[in-house]
This record gives sequence, C-alpha cells and structure tokens, in this order.
Amino acid sequence: MAVVPLAAAHGGDIFAVARAHGWDWREVLDFSANINPLGPSPRVSAAIVAAIERIVHYPEREPLRLVGALARRWGLDETQLLVGNGATELIFFLARVSRSTLVTLALPVFSEFHRAFPGARLADLTDPSTWPADGLLVLTRPANPSGWTLPAETLRNYLDSSAASVLVDESFLEFSGLSSVAALIGAHPKLMVLRSLTKFYALPGIRVGALIGSPEAVRQWKEYREPWQVNVLAEEAALAAIGDTDHALQSVAFVRNERAWLEARLRCLPGVEPIPSDANFISVRMNYSAKALCAYLLSSKILLRNCVGWPGVTGELVRLAVRRRDENEQLLNVWREFKCD
Repeated sequence: MAVVPLAAAHGGDIFAVARAHGWDWREVLDFSANINPLGPSPRVSAAIVAAIERIVHYPEREPLRLVGALARRWGLDETQLLVGNGATELIFFLARVSRSTLVTLALPVFSEFHRAFPGARLADLTDPSTWPADGLLVLTRPANPSGWTLPAETLRNYLDSSAASVLVDESFLEFSGLSSVAALIGAHPKLMVLRSLTKFYALPGIRVGALIGSPEAVRQWKEYREPWQVNVLAEEAALAAIGDTDHALQSVAFVRNERAWLEARLRCLPGVEPIPSDANFISVRMNYSAKALCAYLLSSKILLRNCVGWPGVTGELVRLAVRRRDENEQLLNVWREFKCD
C-alpha cells in the first residue's frame, strides 16, 4: 500500500467558473457535479420560506426532528445517527476524533478523504487482498468516479475476518436502488456509514449529511461534538426533501432510464468507452486528451470533470453527471464537434 499526493479536487465550482469568465452562472451547464437532475423536491422552497421567521433563534443543539425522520427513512434507531453540516464536515470531524488511528483509503475515494487523512495508506477498492488487517479502512459504494458498487457480501466477509474499523461512504447510494450496509452495524459495531443529502436530494447549498454508527460510537462522538451543526433552514429543507417519497421514486426511475440512454449514445462517439455505472454519473475512457476535451466544452459553457491524475485513476478519463434529456443532447452535440487531433 503506497502513499500518493492528492490530485483530485471538486467539480461543481460553477460560481467561480462563471465569475472568472464573466458569465451568468445560469448559462453554464454543469456536468461536473453529480446532483439529482430533477432538482430538489418542490416542497423544499416552501419549507425554507416558512422557516424564515425562525432564523432569529438558535437552532436546537442537535436537529432531533431531522434525526428522527432520517432514522425512520433509513430503518435505523435514532441512537445510531449523528447529523452534521454536510458529509464533508463529518469526514473532518471523524478525522479529528480518530487522529491516532492508522487509516487506509481504498481508491478511488472522495478527494476530501485525502485532505482529512493526509499520509493515509492506499488500497484498491476492487481488491480486498490489499485491504488492511487493522486500523480504519475507508470504502465507497457506489464508487466515484467509476460508479461500481462493492457487493455487501464482500464487505461482510471482510468484517468477519478483520479487526479493522470500516467507514463506508454511501453518498450516491440512493441512485443505485441498492440497500445500505448500515444494516450490518448491529453485528459489526466497528462499521460506520456516511450518508449525504447533497446528491440525491439536490441540496448541496444547504449542507446536510449523516454519520451512522453503533449507539456506543455515536454516544462517544457526541462528547466531542460542537453544537448547532444544522441551521434551522437546512433542517426544514431536509425534512421536506426526505418526506417527498414520490419525488424520490421519480428521481430513481429518471436517472436509471436517462443513464442508459446517455451511455448508449456515448458509445457511438469515436474513441470513447463509457463505464457502466450504478450512480447518477458516467465515467468515460478516451483515446485522446481529457484536458483538451474539457477545454473545448468549457468554450461552450459546459463543465465536465477531468479525472486524469486522481489517485486510483489511470489513463484519460472524464466524468459527467446524468442530467435532463435536452441538456444531455446539448453535451453530446458539442462533444461530436470536438476534433481530438
């Protein structure tokens, strides 16, 4: 297991890109951030407006109504949940409270894991023989940028035979239609699961995430936890979002169908090989420069994610979010115009 420098950063920097080019951000098509193409539930805006008068008061130290709603939605006990100001905030919180632990990142992982755990050992997500026998192992399902989902049985077998703690990042899980591995925590209390409301519920600007663990782990985390991690508007928005089950079902079906349509059309482009995905994005291998393609698309106000240089990624690779049909067609039309020579 080797250590490599951080090369991956974030997509979705639409405001900075628009400002740098003097564009209206609304004119930019952002395929670099993997957000639900249907957007947030229609209930969210009304919930935020209705909660405006509450901003003159402190929120609860812990967002107990949201904890209860998430526990019911995910089939958990409330004592298993720690809710925070987005998944990234919870990653750095966990890094702070477990700073003496030897950490291994199973590549690829979200770039913030590299920043939160500098110097971590590296392993291969697809090869359990590279996983450690102790310490903390960080896994992702579905993986980003590949979209591949680690089988729950593989994780169960590892937990049965290893002394290591495991953190599984399931930020894109809802799009896959698969079950969370959080159900394994009862038999394996060293297992932790990270969930995000950013991707599926389309709330990246709201910042809500959750860390799931055993009741004893959550109790210990709360001893070091700062209060007021979730503001009143974020809590109301999250409650409205997770309460709209119709929107959730529509989103899963939409992404599944549009992902298949988009993958099929990408395969018709010369020099392109899309990678089958369980998430709301598709990674594409190419026999030409990812940097040149991204620059060409940017000239048409289209953002794509260049994955070249990411730890765990080899060759020329880009990642694109699954968006609405007219937007996906616009991307494909400009891509066809690109001259890779």
